Amino acid sequence: MLIVLVGLPGGGKSTVGRQLARRLGVRFLDADTVLEERIGMPIRSFFELHGEQAFRDLEEEVLDELTQPPAAAAGETEDDKARGLVLATGGGAVLRPANRERLHSRGTVVYLRSTPEELHRRLRHDTQRPLLQVADPMAKLRELYEHRHPLYEQTAHYAVDTGRPSVGSLVNMIAMQLEMAGITPRPER
Repeated sequence: MLIVLVGLPGGGKSTVGRQLARRLGVRFLDADTVLEERIGMPIRSFFELHGEQAFRDLEEEVLDELTQPPAAAAGETEDDKARGLVLATGGGAVLRPANRERLHSRGTVVYLRSTPEELHRRLRHDTQRPLLQVADPMAKLRELYEHRHPLYEQTAHYAVDTGRPSVGSLVNMIAMQLEMAGITPRPER
């Protein structure tokens, strides 16, 4: 089972993903963290040194690796393979058609839908996100939303509005959606 979270920067993919993985009893990975480990520097520094195109090339490679169906290891049962993963992607993961296709076909994609105003409120003091280090972050968030929202919608199997619910409420909403769809087992009572 592969659950993939997509959405704009600051939409809660990592925070929600960690708690969702805990709730489902599966591993959690943050694609941006894996990328930073691989390149040996913060993404912002890589952007500054090598540009967005080089970053997107690496991101595509990493997403391809992380979404591969698990190979059976010696002595591994079907139950072991089926345990699963919750993967939080970077906000721009959906920009490339190959990423959209792989994410959609290899996993169950949940779009954490946030408005630009909501994100601005959350990110107004953030200095780590390279695309938001501009004179008018609100305008940039609106531009990102306009461009990426249709791509998130195209990639996702489900969408959840992040609005005002707590992280716990979002996790419950996603878990319930996955249970109702038969993607995850219903908890035993």
